[in-house]
Amino acid sequence: MMYGYIGLGNLGGKCAACLARAGSGLMVYDRDQGLAEPLLALGAVGAASAAALAASVDHVVTCLPSPTVSEAVLREILPVMKPGATWVEMSTLGRDDVLRLAKIASDAGVRMLELPVTGGVHLAARGEITMLPGGDADLVELHRPAMEAMGNRIFHMGPLGSSAIIKVITNMLAFIHLKATSEALMLAKRGGLDLKQSWEAIRASSGNSFVHETEGALILNGSYDIAFSVDLALKDLGFALGFGREFGVPLDLAAATEQTYVAAKAAYGGAAQSPMIAKLLEDLLGTDLRADGFPARLE
Repeated sequence: MMYGYIGLGNLGGKCAACLARAGSGLMVYDRDQGLAEPLLALGAVGAASAAALAASVDHVVTCLPSPTVSEAVLREILPVMKPGATWVEMSTLGRDDVLRLAKIASDAGVRMLELPVTGGVHLAARGEITMLPGGDADLVELHRPAMEAMGNRIFHMGPLGSSAIIKVITNMLAFIHLKATSEALMLAKRGGLDLKQSWEAIRASSGNSFVHETEGALILNGSYDIAFSVDLALKDLGFALGFGREFGVPLDLAAATEQTYVAAKAAYGGAAQSPMIAKLLEDLLGTDLRADGFPARLE
């Protein structure tokens, strides 16, 4: 099958590269044509527009920054998609957005598979990210080889809309863990402990988390560069709090964490890296969280 991939940013570019390296027929497009260059070197074919791509491939994958952009791209590609084509949407969307856009696609004769992922850009680059498909089981099986090329764990969450909920849950937990590890590292520093040794001790303890091991390391380096912005964190926390209201679940920690991100946006801007919530503590207390031997980016 020939796939078309639209949206070659931090995450999309890495996932598309995995498809190319696996030998999948691949056509790519991004408004920033420079983002396609590494994929062309891997054998992908470039497209002049999203519509030109959709008219040339069997199935279209999108990985885009917002529901608004996803809808705009969908309306551009639907008129030219081939009969039997699937729209595989990897963007992080709200459940209502998924169901609404799936209806638009269905009315045009195109079936949708939602495919959010979790684990971080560094795992996407290695083809080891976790994939969370939602939709009809036959579509999951049809696209399983492509999913296996991009990730090493696949969980079919149920019908359309199910994956949007679990994706928001996983991101909510990650942001809460990031706030917690920032506070823990600051306690260690202000308590006079060696930060590298403290990070290692936490990693070997019952208080460890995936976020401590990954984003905690970037805090200690001082780069904070996880390739995920404060604005994106606020978007996902907004989805989580919306689900909390809808499902009648009080989300005290998520609400407090959202306010921390509001403060980070005010201090550093929405494009700042999401681990910079730790810098709020550093600036407030005049105490940095630097330690030797930690990477500027995750590999």
